[in-house]
Amino acid sequence: MLFSTMCFSLLSFPYLLIESLNELEDQDLDALVADLNSKSSTPASQPSAITQAAAPAATNPPQTNNAESPRVLQMREPHTKADKIQLALEKLREAKVRKLIIKVLMVDGSSKTLMVDERQTVREVLDNLFEKTHCDRSIDWSLCETNPELQIERGFEDHEYLVEPLSAWTRNTENKIWFLSRPQKYTLFKDPQVFYMWKKDRTLLNSINKRDQELLLKESFEGASLIVPDIEGLLYLKEDGKKAWKQRYFVLRASGIYYVPKGKTKSSSDLACFVQFEKVNIYTTSDYKQKYRAPTDFCFILKHPCIQKESHYIKFLCCDDEHTLSLWVNSIRVAKYGTVLYKNYQAAVKRASTLSSNLHLSTLPAPQPSAPSAAHEGKAMDSGHVGKIHKHPSQQFAAMHFRTTSKEQQ
Repeated sequence: MLFSTMCFSLLSFPYLLIESLNELEDQDLDALVADLNSKSSTPASQPSAITQAAAPAATNPPQTNNAESPRVLQMREPHTKADKIQLALEKLREAKVRKLIIKVLMVDGSSKTLMVDERQTVREVLDNLFEKTHCDRSIDWSLCETNPELQIERGFEDHEYLVEPLSAWTRNTENKIWFLSRPQKYTLFKDPQVFYMWKKDRTLLNSINKRDQELLLKESFEGASLIVPDIEGLLYLKEDGKKAWKQRYFVLRASGIYYVPKGKTKSSSDLACFVQFEKVNIYTTSDYKQKYRAPTDFCFILKHPCIQKESHYIKFLCCDDEHTLSLWVNSIRVAKYGTVLYKNYQAAVKRASTLSSNLHLSTLPAPQPSAPSAAHEGKAMDSGHVGKIHKHPSQQFAAMHFRTTSKEQQ
């Protein structure tokens, strides 16, 4: 396989944990030991877990006859990496905060091993990866989960606590975490008219200026109540336990997706609830035309995060084209997360703008001395690790896992 597999370790697997700790960079291991020393004795409130099978109590790793006890290690400063790992293992067992060691994959085949705890948001993990990869820090960078069994992908939202969704994964999972540049992440805020005025003529949509876009966002996200794009139309539905896909008329509302039953009208009183968003996430898919004989490959599913394999509780929907898929997926995100999603976007723009200003200052030429011949121009630093950009999540996922497609160049 072109890409290395995901390393996902819970404390109940000490041999995997030791291996993962060995993969941590020295500075990260030092930071982990320091963090555990300072916070392991402080109780921390647990977040509302999606699953209760998150991180069971750790078992002791095998001890050798000549190994020093953890208490001895704590009495002196650990110098070798082995000392630090042994101390980290002891502290992790005492810690009140759930911690996971994850391997994040890059599209160039490299990876980064990180320790994350339940208090860290996706935004904080992204910032950590920015420091390690020296990428451009645009607002498009995302952490994504992929599930090869279901052939699905989802971008984690910046406000999510990363440990929570990862704790829903099964022990022998083939799921992976990717660090990707996804232009579709905040496309709704870049071109809000496409989603809020989707019924209008394309010529009119293209004529909307920046000022009008800002007013539209302000009205939709900063008013007395959230305004969700009023997306509706025919979608293909894969009914429970059946192979056939049937067309139904669906309507998006803030509380969920509704459909028009046979023989009924589109009036609100006739609409039937298809799914509510409170306990489900939305995922894009790959190659469902072959896997499930879908009418097109522009599909998405809605499921509880704990469902990791085929289930009757998964809702399958298929769109006619990529544009329709984008309308539904991004509008559903607004309905599910509300103004939090807009705040994520604003924070990402602010960070990117601040970084851009700092980089501009750092790359300005040095002050000219009195002798012009002695001047040396400053050079911009190499951006380092830069991921490839794929147009669509389903294309990105297909490129990773299923008969690798041609990759676009930046």
